Amino acid sequence: MKIEIRGAEKLSFRERQVVVLKETGKSTETIARTLGITPSTVSTLYNRARSKGYEVVIVIPGEALGITEVEEDDE
Repeated sequence: MKIEIRGAEKLSFRERQVVVLKETGKSTETIARTLGITPSTVSTLYNRARSKGYEVVIVIPGEALGITEVEEDDE
C-alpha cells in the first residue's frame, strides 16, 4: 500500500506527519504519544491541514485485493 498526499506542499512538515497518521486510522492520543505532542496540538494541526485543503490517495496493488488484470478482447 502506498499513500499519496496531493496538496502536501501546502502543509507544514508536522501537519503532514499528523495527516498521514490520522488518515491511516491512528487515534489522536496515539499520534500525540508518537510525536511527543499534546492531543490538543494534534487536533489543531489536523484542523489547520484540513483547512488548507489536501487529498489523500491510497494506492493498493490489484494483487493485494485478489484482482488480476483481465485482457480485453479485440472487437
